[in-house]
Amino acid sequence: MSNIPETGRTTRITIRLVILQILVVSLLLTLGGRLWYLQIRNGQQYQQKAASNNIQQVVTPAVRGTIVDDRGVPLADNETRLVVSASRTDLLKQADDGKAVLTRLAGVLGMKPEDVMQKVRLCDAHTPRPCWNGSPYQPIPITDSATTQQALQIMERREDFPGVTAQPTAVRRYASPDHSNAAQVLGYLSPVTDDEVAASEKTGNPLLRSDQIGRSGLEHTYDEQLRGKAGVTRYEVDNLGRVIGKAGDTPAVPGGTLVTSLDARVQAVTEKQLATAMDEARKTYDPITHENYKADSGAAVVMDNRTGQIIAMASAPTYDPNAWVGGISAKDYKALTDTKSNYPLLNRAIQGQSAPGSTFKVVSTSAAVNAGYSIDGDYPCTPSLTIGNREFKNFENESFGDISLAKALEVSCDTVFYGLAYDEWQKDGGTSPKHPKDWFYRTAHQFGLGARTGVDLPGEVTGRVPDRQWKKDFWKANKDEWCKVAKTKREDYQAQIYREDCTDGAVLRAGDSVNYAIGQGDTLVTPVQMARIYAALANGGTLYQPTIGKAVVSPDGKTVTPIKPKVVGHLPDSPDTLKYINKALAGVITDGTAAWKFGNWPQDKITLHAKTGTAEVAGKQTTSWLDTYTKDYTVVMTISQAGTGSGGSGTAIRRIYEAMYGIKKDSSQIDPKKGIMPKPVTALPKISSDGVVVPASYDAGLPFAMPGGSRTAPGPAAVPAALTPTRTERLLYGRKYAA
Repeated sequence: MSNIPETGRTTRITIRLVILQILVVSLLLTLGGRLWYLQIRNGQQYQQKAASNNIQQVVTPAVRGTIVDDRGVPLADNETRLVVSASRTDLLKQADDGKAVLTRLAGVLGMKPEDVMQKVRLCDAHTPRPCWNGSPYQPIPITDSATTQQALQIMERREDFPGVTAQPTAVRRYASPDHSNAAQVLGYLSPVTDDEVAASEKTGNPLLRSDQIGRSGLEHTYDEQLRGKAGVTRYEVDNLGRVIGKAGDTPAVPGGTLVTSLDARVQAVTEKQLATAMDEARKTYDPITHENYKADSGAAVVMDNRTGQIIAMASAPTYDPNAWVGGISAKDYKALTDTKSNYPLLNRAIQGQSAPGSTFKVVSTSAAVNAGYSIDGDYPCTPSLTIGNREFKNFENESFGDISLAKALEVSCDTVFYGLAYDEWQKDGGTSPKHPKDWFYRTAHQFGLGARTGVDLPGEVTGRVPDRQWKKDFWKANKDEWCKVAKTKREDYQAQIYREDCTDGAVLRAGDSVNYAIGQGDTLVTPVQMARIYAALANGGTLYQPTIGKAVVSPDGKTVTPIKPKVVGHLPDSPDTLKYINKALAGVITDGTAAWKFGNWPQDKITLHAKTGTAEVAGKQTTSWLDTYTKDYTVVMTISQAGTGSGGSGTAIRRIYEAMYGIKKDSSQIDPKKGIMPKPVTALPKISSDGVVVPASYDAGLPFAMPGGSRTAPGPAAVPAALTPTRTERLLYGRKYAA
């Protein structure tokens, strides 16, 4: 028997019951409070969220705006294609989730069943592409290249293809008017990512999962203006996903039209001449390497001197931008990114960096004058100049005696600029400077080098001015590796350089300065940077921000937003210095290093100025540079591993000017009526009342026969079957090489 009294046991039971009651009441109060919070205080908010869960969206993509040239001719527009789509909602109503329907569809389209089924999968973190990244309630495109016969088969046998539609849809097209390519300038489209959708939600024009956006070129820079706004239809659905009603409709708003300063005809000529120059270089013997020049890549820029607007921009190797339309295949993407293709996706006009060679001497001339050297003085042009224990030679050991700076530019005498740079380096204190003025480096920055020009294309690089600060930064970044090699027993040339750089790699040496003065050493520039410099020499010293976009026209045509030329600086030269340099560069054409390529040029009617450059690159053949300008235009061309400036690029640049001005080939006869652009185009193309930019007539035509058909037709020409290129050729070289 228990010894606990009955009263004590009763008391303990009572306490337990009270505690249990308190717990029950507390739980009830907590539950009641939570119910009050959800149903009364925040009831409306949760009611709205619950309602939204029963609303599903179907997106109608906006028609993307057109990109046109300076005369309104479409460079990138939309074409109607037969698009076959499948409704995932309807497919899931089938007993086998639509597998039989998709298999029959694959048979009609000539596709593999597994490829079709992969396209209707919903994308998530674990599903590889191809898959669908849009709304599951939206028709999913299977192909955008269906034939009329295939579309009729599908639509006439609806009972065999429930949920499948075939209808005309606007698809992006890169029209290649006059066989111009402009792939790197125009860019391409691809689907958005989930991260991009999330990041855009805070903007005024959020992305939808079904959107395609510009990934490069003008398509990227002006994506917001071109994209428009997609339409959204909202449907009420039940808990099984069945549509029970319509909740609203927002119509799509098409994108605006981008008017550019590009001229399709000049673009075509520039691309053709760049390609021809590269082909000719590959047939030319290199006396240094004892093999033909490789001419592996190149770029050319045509710029309006008065505005900085770009009329043509070519980059080689190139590719067909239509390869991206509808989604690029893995095979095609590999062809464009493989090392053997030499990366045609790069726009070498803004992303290709190399030493400028003697084209840099206009900067050095300006620096010398600003540093106090007489513009009227004479300077020794000797076969070589010895500094320390190293001999710096003039090109082919030429010697012209004591000559002016103008003559030094005309005949491109290296030793004149060696001497000026070395003398200035000594004045600055040599290897132990206290307060260096660094005129040669300072002037390069004033010319806009070592910084992006701000051209309205993505991915532009800065180039490099190897001044004292760069030397210090470069040494800090590499000294550990240099010193590591310095401690080894290696005796090769590279190891010797590393031993020297390990201890004093941050020091600006005499050799650095003299090489720099002729555009060699560690100096890097891009073609668009040099085009801006020479355009400034032509226009009186104004540095413009290069632009390709000229205006944006709203879809209804009522609003035209011009993209005005922007002045970003001025050359550090007096009018007298500019006049002096201009006269010297005109002499390059008549009596200097480019004269052999410009014989019989109508210099008295169209004064042409030029500076040649032959840049040396370690382990490669020399790079050809030729920078030229008239009062209207600047044309710059560079070709990697193509020899001398005039030899590699002279004929090509002459042909570009001949086509623009209407100059008869290799003569002094001019007929402006036969010229593509004897004067810069300043006015915008005509805009109709419904907002359509009206293409101008191309009656002037091109001064050479275009392959494949009419040279005045803006659309792509047919290619004879016997000349049809392989798919890789079309990808890498574009339409202009197809015929």
